[in-house]
Amino acid sequence: MDSIYKKYPAAMAPGDFWRQIKRTVNGEPVSDEQISMIVAAIRNALQLSPEDQLLDLACGNGALSQYFFNACESFLGVDVSDVLIDVAKRYFEQPKRQFVLADVGEYILSEPYPERFTKVLCYGSFSYFTEDTARSVLTRLSQDYTNVDRVFIGNLPDLDLHQAFYTDGKSHDHELKTAASLIGIWRSPAEFEALAASCGWSASIQRMPSEFYAGHYRYDVLLARVA
Repeated sequence: MDSIYKKYPAAMAPGDFWRQIKRTVNGEPVSDEQISMIVAAIRNALQLSPEDQLLDLACGNGALSQYFFNACESFLGVDVSDVLIDVAKRYFEQPKRQFVLADVGEYILSEPYPERFTKVLCYGSFSYFTEDTARSVLTRLSQDYTNVDRVFIGNLPDLDLHQAFYTDGKSHDHELKTAASLIGIWRSPAEFEALAASCGWSASIQRMPSEFYAGHYRYDVLLARVA
């Protein structure tokens, strides 16, 4: 996975933010309109307020994170890639808007003050967590991050729609449940709802507008605490 997290972004220009994190279509960065749709979906789901402390898991280079700085009191982004965190620190870090280098699965267990956070974001990266890490992250967020009331997990690959992405007529079954594959682990909405429920969350499946570039095979999830 180093090729995805380190070698690939290191080959991009320092300011080529969207290519670094593969937010592209046919190798070209997605449009500002596409980014605006992503930002709007996240803002609408998380309902950020000036008092919120936002935790961004697998934040990448901070190019998306920056859009939420003015909507919360403080921000912390965590990512395993030293290349991407270096970019985030160089271009986006500010007082009370910080980025740290850490493996998400390890960070979620070691954060000394988990109760300080109120909202959590994980966009475009959850499918690359192993099954054990995915379950651990969701469980710890539920049990230890006690003031978090909303978690937005975005751009998940939909197992029910994988043939809309793989259009070459070949079988890709061997890739669909592998975290280290090109897209990571594909889950149906029903699978994700079951995973969330087993970790203490109620999941609401959300879809992007039809004009969203990946809307034909991806979905978003908003997690709230089980009443």
